[in-house]
Amino acid sequence: MFNSILVVCTGNICRSPIAERLLQHKLPKKKISSAGLGALVDHAADETASLVAANHGVSLDGHQARQFTGTLGRQFDLLLVMEKQQLEQISKIAPELRGKTMLLGHWLGSKEIPDPYRQSTEAYEFIYQLLDKACTGWVNKLGG
Repeated sequence: MFNSILVVCTGNICRSPIAERLLQHKLPKKKISSAGLGALVDHAADETASLVAANHGVSLDGHQARQFTGTLGRQFDLLLVMEKQQLEQISKIAPELRGKTMLLGHWLGSKEIPDPYRQSTEAYEFIYQLLDKACTGWVNKLGG
């Protein structure tokens, strides 16, 4: 069914790296990666995102941001985005991917996960909790 998942956000340094590592931990037999629609290419994960993730036992070490492309998207069975407008962006880049692109927060009532970039540590903590709940929802549906 879904053997590979690409998690997509904006810069690929905050939300998607955390979700990628959460899903990798919970679905170890699946291919999971991340990218950004406006990626800060080759940047490490955001410092605050790394700190908050580490406080929960999740390491973002070694992460390097990369740009989303249609070619990259076609290599995955499922694309998970943070915001509804990102669904539209992917549809414009590669219309054929629309059918396999969904909100990461789909199982949380189609909740969007806002970008914590350059906000407080508390904002990152709130987003971490949302990402964890959203990933758990997908793991439950995918039989992890």
